[in-house]
Amino acid sequence: MTLVAGALAVSGAVVAPGVASAAPAPSVNWQPCPDAAGVDCATIDVPVDWAKPAGDKIQIGLARRKAKDPAKRIGAILMDPGGPGGSGVGSVKSSEQFTEAARERFDQVGFDPRGINTSSKLLCDRDLASQATAARHPTSQADFDKLAGLNRQLHDSCRANSGKLADHVDNLNTVRDMDAIRAALGEQKLTYVGYSYGSLMGQQYAEKFPHRVRALVLDGNMDHSLKTAWDFMRSETAPVELGFVKFANWCDTTATCALHGQDTKKVYAELKAKAKAGTLIGSGGKPVDFYQLAGQAFGVTRPANWSHLATALRNLKDGSGSEALEALAGPVANVPYPSIWCSDWSYPVRDYAEYQRLRDRLSRQFSNVEWTPYVDHALTCVNSGTKTTNPQRRLEIRNAPPLVMIGNIHDPATVYEWNVTAARQSGAHLITYEGWGHTAYRQTGPSPCVNAAVDEYLINLKPPKRGLSCPATEKPGAAETASQEPMAGPYQAA
Repeated sequence: MTLVAGALAVSGAVVAPGVASAAPAPSVNWQPCPDAAGVDCATIDVPVDWAKPAGDKIQIGLARRKAKDPAKRIGAILMDPGGPGGSGVGSVKSSEQFTEAARERFDQVGFDPRGINTSSKLLCDRDLASQATAARHPTSQADFDKLAGLNRQLHDSCRANSGKLADHVDNLNTVRDMDAIRAALGEQKLTYVGYSYGSLMGQQYAEKFPHRVRALVLDGNMDHSLKTAWDFMRSETAPVELGFVKFANWCDTTATCALHGQDTKKVYAELKAKAKAGTLIGSGGKPVDFYQLAGQAFGVTRPANWSHLATALRNLKDGSGSEALEALAGPVANVPYPSIWCSDWSYPVRDYAEYQRLRDRLSRQFSNVEWTPYVDHALTCVNSGTKTTNPQRRLEIRNAPPLVMIGNIHDPATVYEWNVTAARQSGAHLITYEGWGHTAYRQTGPSPCVNAAVDEYLINLKPPKRGLSCPATEKPGAAETASQEPMAGPYQAA
């Protein structure tokens, strides 16, 4: 890792809605991105340790698309797509993120949180990361001990390869970086859109710098007040169980469903039993274990996938295998994730016996799905040696202007109850999207109702009325469309 010395200039001017920005020239040295037409790239320097601002520096990567109508430009929207591990630079390079109304009035500025992509990288052993991920389903104390050992080796490798950065990647440091970006952009106050894990960045920015908030839109909110591993596992599994029940009811009452007339819940229960016994066979004669089956059944969280999923389950039941099932693969590990996650969350699981009790409890309460890929994140920090420097607690936001949060009823990642809790603790205006998927505000988003309310807030600083609820637009069994976002989840390293 290269450490770059340098000081960060701070400048800004008040920018009023609907008035062209009079901010001085920004201190960011923008240059055309070599790999993205129409997008500018840059880096700024920030302290690796904000407690020692004169010490070693790291770089934070930025990408910008300029406002479409300079005469109507209000300022810049800073955005983060989530993670931990998501790249705001990559998001802005790859596509226009916001609605036409927002793109006309604002620069879109994506940033890479410290440790990620074009920022100074958090470097960890990739093989250890893969091994630790693969070991997250222990079936004995020996397996649990193996996982604990791999976690420690992985986190030790991050510290060995990344120096001081590995111990300074919590969200509190990221919040300070965001304020440095605000200042470098010449914005007196921050306008920000944070998705998924990016919501935590916005929540804690409002806590730390309430007087520097212009408008914060937090879409798919984390609940940083969850205390225990059970709180986390239960809340992540509940919407997937609900999704399965709705999927099964749809199949049982829809003639075009491949499992129509076969009792979908019963079919899946029989497949689960075979998977657990090691006798379920997929395409090419390969065995399908419980986690492969359950991971693919996670497709119930996307109504557009229901027809494909039903066909895949029928093929497994009939013994003909299923290419469609294997095509619905879940997310994969991402190296920056473990150190960041363990710096921000602590869900102690002492041993295999406690883990098994938690899993048994999930199976009893959510008898259809029993598990989702997100459950595994509770084991990320077992014996990691990484200190939780930003532990869970209630939000305490005082004297900030109105904030806007968005929560999807059927979101299996940043689940709806998390959004309700975060909105209650922060006093934010919560927009409820009654549909599916993970996050809602974007140019190709599922809800014109959500987009209109957010645009009115971003442009004119008028928050939506309390209790605004926008109807679902998804149609079960329909083909996937470009408007449906990939199910990345709050932690892209699932």
